[in-house]
Amino acid sequence: MLYLPLAEAAWHASEAEMPGALLTRVERSERILCALRQALLRSQRRLEFGQVLLASVGATAPFVGLLGTVWGICHALSSIAASGPAMIENVAGPVDEALIMMAFGLVVAISAVLAYNVLGRYVRQISEELDGFVHNLHAFVCGECE
Repeated sequence: MLYLPLAEAAWHASEAEMPGALLTRVERSERILCALRQALLRSQRRLEFGQVLLASVGATAPFVGLLGTVWGICHALSSIAASGPAMIENVAGPVDEALIMMAFGLVVAISAVLAYNVLGRYVRQISEELDGFVHNLHAFVCGECE
């Protein structure tokens, strides 16, 4: 599926009719190579879609968890102030909620970073395969050029 747009780009570039003045300036091999490069860039952009979101989530989720922790501790301190004497029952619930928020933030961040790394490795591997395919396709199509 990823190879099809590249093959179509090479085919269209090899079959394209150009006016005489342009035809003398741009060789068929160069037209095909340019079309393949553009198709390869489009394919790589599609493969990389979503990586920015994963990186952002991985970077910001711990801070969201930390914000939840601060919020919970403030809630616990307000609870203590409202109830009078400092008792563990007044503090335990809000602090527990704060620590759970921090744990959720870390779980989300770790998952996003792991997914980002796996996706990044996958994108690199596919990009290398596509790059090799582009070189082979160019050599095959332009074998007729000479």
